[in-house]
Amino acid sequence: MFSINPFTTLSAVVPPAVIQGYVVLMVVLVAAGTLFDILHKGSAKYFFDNLRRSKSRGAKPVGGGEAAAIAVQTLVVDVLASGEFCNTRRRIAHLLGMYGFVIHVAATVAMVFNPAAGAIWAQLWWLGGLMVCVGGYWFWFFIRVDVAAEGNSPLRLVRADLFILSMLASVTLGLAWAATGGGAGVLFGLYVLATTVLFAGVPWSKFAHMFFKPAAAFEKRLSEANGTHEDLPTLSRDDPAQRDRHSMELLKNAPMDMGLGIKREAPRHY
Repeated sequence: MFSINPFTTLSAVVPPAVIQGYVVLMVVLVAAGTLFDILHKGSAKYFFDNLRRSKSRGAKPVGGGEAAAIAVQTLVVDVLASGEFCNTRRRIAHLLGMYGFVIHVAATVAMVFNPAAGAIWAQLWWLGGLMVCVGGYWFWFFIRVDVAAEGNSPLRLVRADLFILSMLASVTLGLAWAATGGGAGVLFGLYVLATTVLFAGVPWSKFAHMFFKPAAAFEKRLSEANGTHEDLPTLSRDDPAQRDRHSMELLKNAPMDMGLGIKREAPRHY
């Protein structure tokens, strides 16, 4: 089962050209949805304008070599290793979901456009799908802030959950469909429906964030390097000018390390 291309079985009922056309359509929907999201929210304009302001107000110039090093650091730390997450469990769940989704989608494309693809692609398809399920369901039931910290029901749904839920539904139904032998039955119809919602719902979900977050991480590191630090006070209060930038009088002479505070124990007081 884990070495069989489920789309080969499907091709006996649905023409391969139709399956391939559907995959191409999903790619187009992601591109169009992301472009719409950028234009609607003005994300690209915001990043470019903020980047220009950061360069013009920077206390020290950032050369091409340093900018390239920052880009590499952003790619390795913030993108590939999800360094933005301080919570270890959430970081692991995110990495499982991210890499699992990439592997699952890549294997899907390989098997759809090359029915003779080796068994390794089918195995990667299963591996990626299972990684998404482990990371996604772990996050949904145990790590979400509104569940773990606020005590809300894990069954409570809001629009922001569209991406994670449609991704889990697509992958779960896909694995269930393949496990039952493939074909064009009810499970396949539900699998196509969930996948369509996932890729067509980009303008209304957090799908496009995977493209915005690297840009935001690069901009943050660049602002730290050129000294603007997004107009935030630096990590040192030795400079009176920096100390006086705090809006709260209490923080102007406060020590940098103020202890664990609310992080002293898990927020489970609901």
